[in-house]
Amino acid sequence: MKIISSGLLLKWKLVFKVAPIIAVVVCTKLLVHHAGWEIISLSPLFTALVSANIFLIGFLISGVLSDYKESEKIPGDIAASLETLADEAIIIYKSKRAKVALDYLAYLAQFSHSLLQWFYKKERTEAVMQKLSHFNEFFLAFEHLTQANFIARLKQEQSFIRKTINRAHAIRETSFLQAGYLIAELITLFLVLGLVFIKISPYYESIFFVAFVSFILVYMILLIHDLDNPFGYAEKDTQVEDVSLKLLVDADRRLIALAQSFPSTDKHVFSPARPVANE
Repeated sequence: MKIISSGLLLKWKLVFKVAPIIAVVVCTKLLVHHAGWEIISLSPLFTALVSANIFLIGFLISGVLSDYKESEKIPGDIAASLETLADEAIIIYKSKRAKVALDYLAYLAQFSHSLLQWFYKKERTEAVMQKLSHFNEFFLAFEHLTQANFIARLKQEQSFIRKTINRAHAIRETSFLQAGYLIAELITLFLVLGLVFIKISPYYESIFFVAFVSFILVYMILLIHDLDNPFGYAEKDTQVEDVSLKLLVDADRRLIALAQSFPSTDKHVFSPARPVANE
């Protein structure tokens, strides 16, 4: 029940953010009407501007959605690579009883936690990359314990995680088409102002259209900004449409449990406070 209520709150969060803005617009429209300041007449040109702005907003959404759909795969892909790296360590330990395999497994669990912290901007990208490169020391130690193709597979998973982190970093730090955002925001601002000063009869219809059109335009602008950063977990005010980290959190939990299952493992390093994944 708690999960359902939390999902509903996230679903309506953007509506609650837009509602005060629309309330201000409607109140301003009431003031303008009673003051007799409705000086703009409704014309086909105005409706054409609304259509043009909606077309521009649709173009921006199609751009950010491509990155968003790609971002949805990133946590699951990283989780699969981390658990594949753990499988290789278990194989080496069971076949050779090498303590270095347990050390590697412990380090992998710590790295998994650091990666989760990185998504919440509690770890720097450079620090995570250095920790990822440190796996090379374990791969070197594995050379006399396993076959060369096993080491090659480990290097492939390491390379995949590195590329995926770089891609997630680029998506998180780079905004899509800033000039397009600017023109869409300016047009939306002028259209809302135009709706406030436009004269539509009868009066109650003007209130409805002002509220409805303003809500749609402002809502879509805020939605585009939110979709543009699908990894905005550290930004509490914009966390509406972030991709779920549940698969990565679950993999992190399994890696910690796996490392703790070996009696020779130093357990005190496996009890960090982990962030809760958004469902």
